[in-house]
Amino acid sequence: MLACSMAIAFLCSTTVRTIQERLLAAAVLSLHALLIMWFFNRNGSSGFSSSSTAEEVTRGVDASGLTAIVTGASSGIGTETARVLALRGVHVIMGVRNMASGRDVKDAMIKEIPTAKVDVMELDLSSLASVRKFASDFNSSGRPLNLLINNAGIMATPFMLSKDNIELQFATNHLGHFLLTNLLLDTMKKTARESDIEGRIVNVSSEFHRYPYPEGIRFDNINDQSGYKRFLAYGQSKLANVLHANELTRRFKEDGVNITANSLHPGVIATNLFRHNMSLANDNPIRVFLKSLAGLVLKNVQQGAATTCYVALNPQVKGVSGEMPS
Repeated sequence: MLACSMAIAFLCSTTVRTIQERLLAAAVLSLHALLIMWFFNRNGSSGFSSSSTAEEVTRGVDASGLTAIVTGASSGIGTETARVLALRGVHVIMGVRNMASGRDVKDAMIKEIPTAKVDVMELDLSSLASVRKFASDFNSSGRPLNLLINNAGIMATPFMLSKDNIELQFATNHLGHFLLTNLLLDTMKKTARESDIEGRIVNVSSEFHRYPYPEGIRFDNINDQSGYKRFLAYGQSKLANVLHANELTRRFKEDGVNITANSLHPGVIATNLFRHNMSLANDNPIRVFLKSLAGLVLKNVQQGAATTCYVALNPQVKGVSGEMPS
């Protein structure tokens, strides 16, 4: 699926200038897509496939009594993750940047699932001050915390700086979640200890973590605008997600803490993550073709949230930590 997303980005790039070049690339992509559909729709060792939905991978799970925070829960797979967790009995705290959108999503969930326990709290992952306030408010509420779903993210944006003057993708996708996790760890450890229920931290990463800058994470040049490459910067932030989960795993095992930490690739999903990379006009034949192709080869939101919900709730992954399922 990574090849599909990269091909779509290629088709939309300014370096591929002629309609003939784009149509040829699109035709090749179509053949590649058919092969992918055949291969990945087969069930794996978990009993599920890339076409399985979040509801399917959590069917039969009773998660009543658990509390989860889901960041970026007002759109895309974040909304579906929050909905399915609530459907399984989890008390869901939606961490959202836009409170109006968050309330609309909550109202829709309550309408569909009258017994759902859902709260909305303001959280802007690109602002360290917002992250600190969210964590402080949650910790002071006295609520337990069993599941932390670090889902929010942006993809391949033009060069921008966060409110803290840090390259926006790295700030939003990694630093905000890194700080949030750190500030909530004591609450998670206390919950796991007192309930004797395994806590789970889930970092939604991407296969793009394999494609950062050649030197890896540019710790000394995070804000280098002259050398900025939007997809490499995205890969850099996603690599940081994976390293974060792996280091948490090492520390939890060393300290005997009953919490797991995993990163995951949700698949290539038809969400608004691609809003910065579809610069073609709505009636452009390439855009029309790509939208039709996306319907065949990209996961929908229900499928896209499946891996997150599986890692968060399915008993098959009890004790599994430091892994990256997809």
